[in-house]
Amino acid sequence: MRTLMIKTHEAWLEMLMAGSMSRTENRQTLLDFSDILFRHFTWIEHEFICRNETYNYDRDAIPVKVTRLGDILKNITIRLNEIDLQLLSTEDKALTERISSDIRYMTGVLQHMKDETVTAFSMQRKFPDLTLTQEATDALTLFLFEETYKEYELIMIYNYLKAHSEDAYLNRIFQILIDESFFHLKSFCDMSAKMGILAVPRVVMKELYQIEDVTQFLRDGIDEEFAAKEECRKLSEAVAKDSPELEKFFDFINNQENYHIALMENALKHFLKKTNV
Repeated sequence: MRTLMIKTHEAWLEMLMAGSMSRTENRQTLLDFSDILFRHFTWIEHEFICRNETYNYDRDAIPVKVTRLGDILKNITIRLNEIDLQLLSTEDKALTERISSDIRYMTGVLQHMKDETVTAFSMQRKFPDLTLTQEATDALTLFLFEETYKEYELIMIYNYLKAHSEDAYLNRIFQILIDESFFHLKSFCDMSAKMGILAVPRVVMKELYQIEDVTQFLRDGIDEEFAAKEECRKLSEAVAKDSPELEKFFDFINNQENYHIALMENALKHFLKKTNV
């Protein structure tokens, strides 16, 4: 089961990277498939919890640097076939059939997907149809590297909290925050790919998501969201002269942080009330 969970985690991220690097109609299909694989990941995680077995989100490195999309699609297909073989040893036959059915469909689609040239790793650091100053380019590059990892980290944290909570109100908030982080992660990966600096987020340390003090995590998280707002504000100002479109986008992300803060404040109030703190 642990090998199955690791391989599913890796396939989900590799599929997400493939979707990010595609510049054709392949993109949406690949991103949709990555969402399916993330759901598989949560189903497998649920099995661990039902069995009262310990687990973590560790995984191996995921090499994704290719010049042709077909190359990474072949690698993903190999991963999916390995997952399908791992399923033979699982006890939950209903889970096995659900995942195996999805894999059969996805591998069939991938085999017939049109190939395309990949420029997501060119390191040119140039945004299409825009000429940014060196200052703006550096600011955007740093932001994308840091925030791509941060959004992946948040998905892992909120998913772990949701998986281990039976509180419907808190789980609703955690799911919204997961969805919000997915939107940001996909947006930032797309921008990174366009600039030629796409990279797989580094592994999240288990100490970050295996949280013992939820109230302190939420308090710290609120502070981090305020800090993220400031980073968005700075970046918006840095790109404003060169690109009103990017300025508006990062103002939009900045304002979304207000919603995240409100959600976390509501979660904190609910948790404190529930635990009578």
